[in-house]
Amino acid sequence: MQLEAEFTSEPFHGEGAPPEHALLARAAAEEAGLETDFGPLGTLARGSADELLESLPAIARAALEGGATRVTLQLRRTGETEPGPPVELNRALSRLIADVERELGAKLAELDRPGKQRAVRLLRERGAFHLRKSVSAVAEALGVTRFTVYNYLNREGD
Repeated sequence: MQLEAEFTSEPFHGEGAPPEHALLARAAAEEAGLETDFGPLGTLARGSADELLESLPAIARAALEGGATRVTLQLRRTGETEPGPPVELNRALSRLIADVERELGAKLAELDRPGKQRAVRLLRERGAFHLRKSVSAVAEALGVTRFTVYNYLNREGD
């Protein structure tokens, strides 16, 4: 069984270099042999259930010893679908995504990076990210990770 662990450590520092506690937590995950995706709001680590579960204490310890005041963790099995949002929200988000795809002339996953960033901006302007689980759905439509979507959203906010 494969797992993903999404962990965040606080405090966030805003712009500039990532905080030491976040870097140390990522390093601990990588030392454990896990694949990582480092983003501005957290780190995603992937690996076998045994590797990942055995590495969690070292990741938490590294973050806390690096100055984190809080470490938040979410675990999930990979390759299994999560239940989606209620149908009416799902339809609203699907319509927003379809509208942006028509406007940009391509499926979101087929866009280049600047096109994907523009799509995220358009979806944000239209309120898509106020819907529950929208970041995950948009990330799937774009063919990127949730952290990439958060990255695009943060760039728009700057």
